[in-house]
Amino acid sequence: MHFIPTTLNGAYIIRIERLADERGFFGRVFCRREFAKMGLNPDMTQGNVSFNHKKGTVRGLHFQNPPYMEAKLVSCTRGAIFDVVVDLRTNSPTYLHWYGVTLTERNRDRLYVPEGFAHGYQTLIDNSEFFYHSTAVYQAHEENGIRWNDPALDILWPVTLGIIISDKDQNWPDWTDRKPGPDAKERLSGEKDSYACNAQ
Repeated sequence: MHFIPTTLNGAYIIRIERLADERGFFGRVFCRREFAKMGLNPDMTQGNVSFNHKKGTVRGLHFQNPPYMEAKLVSCTRGAIFDVVVDLRTNSPTYLHWYGVTLTERNRDRLYVPEGFAHGYQTLIDNSEFFYHSTAVYQAHEENGIRWNDPALDILWPVTLGIIISDKDQNWPDWTDRKPGPDAKERLSGEKDSYACNAQ
């Protein structure tokens, strides 16, 4: 596997090293030892899949509140998606910066999303399927989110017409509209994260 740094500290594109012959190819998509060596959280405990009928479908931006923050390893197993992450770690030099990458069934790239990030994606073609592992079990009472088109983030979604989004995701608040408690900075700082690459 190749770990390719992104513009956000601790987030990596994971690229398969393909061993190809006349049959096709073989490649490793996950190795606990290599992830830990890179300082990434290897404790993937839950896997989920979402199927999307139409191009332009947006899911996100999602995260879980502390102490249930989760890292994710995300991929596109059918079709194509534009995957987006936002750094919410207040001690990070890329706080509130976003990064987007196209993941497809052909390139087979994966994106590692550290704890303390919001995550979402948009489908680029019909019948796209998204699969991810996470390091924490889903906690419905600790689910949180940011509106996908929050002007403070200014995410450049590639599909601008015919957006399909749930009422729930459409109605997440903008980040700047929140009224965080006095411990919010510590809770999303990532300082207690023993795996993610903290801000230098």
